[in-house]
Amino acid sequence: MHSFILPDMSCGHCVAAITEALKAADDQARIDIDREARTASVESALPRATLAAALTEAGYPPAPNPA
Repeated sequence: MHSFILPDMSCGHCVAAITEALKAADDQARIDIDREARTASVESALPRATLAAALTEAGYPPAPNPA
């Protein structure tokens, strides 16, 4: 499970675009998005970096996760 903080996500269109980008990278991914918290949890066999790249390409670069 990969968790992403997506500071640029603010509306339903954003959620749809993020979901589409993640599904394009891995159509088997299970995605849970919390728009209010601006987070996405993704269950995928793909590495985190691949999913982060898909999000960035879609215009929603993830913030660094706090240590």
